[in-house]
Amino acid sequence: MVQETRLYDPERDETRAMRGKEEAHDYRYFPDPDLLPVAIDPDWIEAVRAELPELPWARRRRFVEALGLAPDQAAQLAADKAAADYFEAVLAEAEGVAPRLAANWVLVNLAGALNRAGLAIGASPVPPPALAVLLRRLADGTLSSKLAKTVFEAVWAGEGDVDEIIERRGLRAEGDRDALAALVDEVVGRHPEQVAQYRAGKTKVLGFFVGQVMKATGGKADPALVNRLLRERLDA
Repeated sequence: MVQETRLYDPERDETRAMRGKEEAHDYRYFPDPDLLPVAIDPDWIEAVRAELPELPWARRRRFVEALGLAPDQAAQLAADKAAADYFEAVLAEAEGVAPRLAANWVLVNLAGALNRAGLAIGASPVPPPALAVLLRRLADGTLSSKLAKTVFEAVWAGEGDVDEIIERRGLRAEGDRDALAALVDEVVGRHPEQVAQYRAGKTKVLGFFVGQVMKATGGKADPALVNRLLRERLDA
């Protein structure tokens, strides 16, 4: 059954019925006799295909399958060629750095700074090699997450390279286990009420203790080590 379509005619101020189209023959398809068939050489197709850059969908899949990125991270990076190129340049020089960590810094920390400054990623004051060094220092425990953000801001402001800033400002993370263990004991001893809560099953209070230790060290403590020491102390 052909459906009826009605079209408004402003000159007559009325609607008129128009015949609907449902099947291919309603559109009167027919070949053009003046157009010759086109035969394309398969070898030429393959040659053109080989010259094409990696397409966004393929890059997104590679980021997930080969690098282990979260699907949303891969999608955001692959949607912007410049951002994806920057990410891969960082990863190429960031030995020992988890790809997800590098992606997060590009998509969150770097992107946020670029947005605030109104800059494109190609004009970033923090080039890929600089961010790669920063991430290596974060991965090896030289910097805590908080200190890494401070160093990033300093590099962005043109204060020098990552290692120079760390040494000049004394921003190296505190990784002395014995010193941190003593500080953990002190913090735990000052808060018996929170200790009781933790041992009663309210394990989220661990975050309170981590915050107290980080505050006491000016954010220089290695968070992973602090967490480990606190759990050992509180679970004892």
